[in-house]
Amino acid sequence: MGKVRSVYEQNEMIKKIIIVIFSGVIMGIALNMFLIPANVFSAGVNGIAQLVSGILEMSFNMNLDTGILIFIMNIPIAILGWVKLGKSATIYSLLTVVSVTIMTLIVPVIEVTDNQLLSGIVGGVLTGVAVGMTMKYGFSTGGMDIVSLVLAKTTGRTVGSLMLIINAFIVASAGFLFDWESALYTIISIFCTTQVVDAIHTSHQKVTAFITTAKPDEVVHSIQQELIRGMTLLPGKGAYSKNNVSVIMIVVTKYELYELEQATYIVDENAFINIVPTQTVLGSFWNEDQQKEAKQVIKGS
Repeated sequence: MGKVRSVYEQNEMIKKIIIVIFSGVIMGIALNMFLIPANVFSAGVNGIAQLVSGILEMSFNMNLDTGILIFIMNIPIAILGWVKLGKSATIYSLLTVVSVTIMTLIVPVIEVTDNQLLSGIVGGVLTGVAVGMTMKYGFSTGGMDIVSLVLAKTTGRTVGSLMLIINAFIVASAGFLFDWESALYTIISIFCTTQVVDAIHTSHQKVTAFITTAKPDEVVHSIQQELIRGMTLLPGKGAYSKNNVSVIMIVVTKYELYELEQATYIVDENAFINIVPTQTVLGSFWNEDQQKEAKQVIKGS
């Protein structure tokens, strides 16, 4: 069992490294091939870096690469992430920032299309894919994503809606410093980003899982190793096989669904899982911080 779990954790680390590289490539393409050539601004620190880069070039004739500015601006935010989100999430977020910085230096700045609206939409969608994929695996692309994750934990609002509020500053700055047409296209681009992020990063969406298994004790124990969630055991009987089985009912977020499936199939590859959308949950449903504290207590005992 321990060996299986060790292999699982190793596979998860490989997946996260792949996501780090993938996100860097996607962000590099979004910035250098769509947003920067069209004078449309990205969300978060990336957009602020674009603004600063543009100001330096216009006012002081300094050509400082956007990727380098992204890295510099992420240093103080990384400290916030280390305190609020934990060591692992911050390390992977910093690796993603490095990946984005490298890719913005490698990917050439070319204009794929002269249609500013199309560039804003495509750039926004690509940015949303990169941000959403990193958040799905428990870290981020750095910058305001970390701030949004911290605020999401404390306010309960979706990451996408918080990003939209934070990025109002970028839109206003783009309008005052450059032109209002760019600001309007920036609104469309950021809106596309937030919609894609909320579609991929689903930690606020809850589902109910019904797990039919002949090994209820083993499955419950395996799930408890990964998730701190209440479960209800229901008796069952196979209509065809006539065998006695148990049905485990558990409410989780969509973000936790992958871990739930893996924990189940590690011990019972024949388990049947039925996922049902959950509209409202009343009562005690622990957030990530509460689960983390509970895990630390369990490990210490």
